[in-house]
Amino acid sequence: MIAGLLPQVSHGLDVSTAAAGWLISGYALTVAVGAIAVTAATAALPQKPLLVGLLALFVAGNLLSALAPNYGVMLLGRVVAALCHGSFFGIGSLVARRLVPPERASRAVALMFAGLTVANVLGVPFGALVGERWGWRATFWAITAIGAVALIAIAALIPAWAGGVGGVGVSGGRADLRSQLRAFRSTQVWLTLTATALGYGGMFGAFSYIAYTFTRVTGFSTTDVAWLLVVYGTGLVVGNIVGGRGADHNRDVTLLVSLSGLAITLVTFGLLANSRPASVILVFLLGAFGFATVPGMVTRVTDAAGGVPLAASANVSASNVGNAVGAWLGGVVISAGWGYTGPLFVGAGIVGVGLGVMGWAARGAVDAGSGVERAGGVVEARRP
Repeated sequence: MIAGLLPQVSHGLDVSTAAAGWLISGYALTVAVGAIAVTAATAALPQKPLLVGLLALFVAGNLLSALAPNYGVMLLGRVVAALCHGSFFGIGSLVARRLVPPERASRAVALMFAGLTVANVLGVPFGALVGERWGWRATFWAITAIGAVALIAIAALIPAWAGGVGGVGVSGGRADLRSQLRAFRSTQVWLTLTATALGYGGMFGAFSYIAYTFTRVTGFSTTDVAWLLVVYGTGLVVGNIVGGRGADHNRDVTLLVSLSGLAITLVTFGLLANSRPASVILVFLLGAFGFATVPGMVTRVTDAAGGVPLAASANVSASNVGNAVGAWLGGVVISAGWGYTGPLFVGAGIVGVGLGVMGWAARGAVDAGSGVERAGGVVEARRP
């Protein structure tokens, strides 16, 4: 949301564009670190109250940003809001799984992450519209209010049994910090986290510079970028839904097909970036194949880790690390003179490596008979 407000925020707080950019970068880095740190620190707490507390942190951070008298307080507000992000999605995905039968686990995760995909479609235009009409602080007031509604809804509507008690994992066992850390001895956990980071890194490494690709290579105007981003966001929504259903049917095959499709899309986009019709189709496919991996990766890593919350949050951290590295590499190749299609080809290479890692993980899971490759996994804590 804040991406569409940076010029206003920069002017309003009297800081440079580069400094304003840290309101995005600082948020992402805090998510990457906070996802693991906050989940580890709260390992023994009941998860429904924890979700409520995390959303309270989100509300507090955005309220601080809305009231910020200077840049330092604004950045602090962004960091406070970001602290809840990774843990919320990690723990929330486990709670979502407990609400459904095992064979619908990935679809439940996809439904939860649908909020994130819809936010990608609506967040930037909503924030820009409110900010343009009433000022950038009004956007943060609106997000604060929406967060408060979400907090009340979770407190009122999520059943206590689905939230776990005292750090209960997906499989119903105790999940104190020591047992959660032991789960990271699994090779399958690390392979899945690596594949997540590489898949996200390839997609967002290319997407970070997509506006330049559209305007400098394809020939779209700057005003066209907004609706093109909506096309991309629509792809995220569709990919998330299809990927969740596919993962419940055959998780590893769905992940391999999605990563293959993403790599092919990035290469094709790089080759056909000067075609407007092709670019519209390919940016949709970029979002669809990219986000089709999310439900399966989340359920895969939590199953491999025995359902501990820290693994789900680590998956969020891995994706944010991938985002940061992918965007950096994209900037490197542009600076090296590869042009604005360079990040697309580099992204394809990153995803190709991720595909190899995922293939290794899938083969290892089958050979070991670990059951990680099956849909459903270890969810046993739902109400009879």
